[in-house]
Amino acid sequence: MKMGKKITGTLVIPVITLIAAWIICSSQGVKLFETQLNLLTFIRTVANVSLVTFALAINLNSGRFDFSLGSVALLSSVISSKIVLALDWGPVAMLLLSLCFGVIFGLISGAVYVSVKLPPIIVSLAVALLYEGLSFTLTGGHGVSFANSARLLGFASIPNFLIIIVLALAFMIIVFDRTKFGYEYKALLSGQKVAVSTGIREVPNALLCYAIAGGLMGIQGFISATTNGTIQMSLNFGSISPMFMAFLPMFIGGFIGRYSNDKLGYLLGAVTSAFISLLYVRLNVSSSVQQITSALLLVGFLIYLNNEGKLKGLFVRGGGKG
Repeated sequence: MKMGKKITGTLVIPVITLIAAWIICSSQGVKLFETQLNLLTFIRTVANVSLVTFALAINLNSGRFDFSLGSVALLSSVISSKIVLALDWGPVAMLLLSLCFGVIFGLISGAVYVSVKLPPIIVSLAVALLYEGLSFTLTGGHGVSFANSARLLGFASIPNFLIIIVLALAFMIIVFDRTKFGYEYKALLSGQKVAVSTGIREVPNALLCYAIAGGLMGIQGFISATTNGTIQMSLNFGSISPMFMAFLPMFIGGFIGRYSNDKLGYLLGAVTSAFISLLYVRLNVSSSVQQITSALLLVGFLIYLNNEGKLKGLFVRGGGKG
């Protein structure tokens, strides 16, 4: 009985979303997964969203709202692509470089935060502006194009994205659920003062959180760059936008975490978002309608979470009367 409840709680949201998307597409005479390109788009979206969701949740769960995540992905991909294109290296080299630079820039962001002792929102906004400016300067404002590099553009494939997804999930579960760092991270979440009084060092833990989040965003920047074929410059906080696609998956992950594992929940939240995104693509929904619909879905889910106890009480009472 308990196992059935766990499985149901873990899968109910993505399964309902898939069924709803399938029905909506069918009503319009469209197949949700008609070609292999549709499947590639879906898997790529899962990879992108899950990486951003993992990165956002790491610090947000600790009360640190990090607006610099998108700029870390941008600057990491810009520098790694410059090196790879100059040396005529392949996509694996760019992936590893993006990961390394992401870790470095994430660590720098964390170091600034623990040094200046200002609210993380303010620090991350300043870092985002700095990284955006550096990216703009390095490219002369023209961005980066991979039009002449078939090898980099050829990385976008279903097997490659699946490997990244599986490795990212395994990494998150092992590091945060099976290591001393992960135990200390959870202890700080449960009670910072108590955890620090027992000898847990908050600053090194925070720095490692920023470094891990930066590495994940470095990979996300690589996927975005090699998929689009270009890296567009963002100024005046334009790099913040990728963060917002992670809010719904993160809250879904928190819900699923009650029944299984929150990291698995974040991935299934990304799967849910990918179903919705593919639905938009298949029905040619305009970007403005997408934004409004996604915002309404997020608000609706938050309203449900905030009133979950009351709603369950109403259903229980209603069932009892029947």
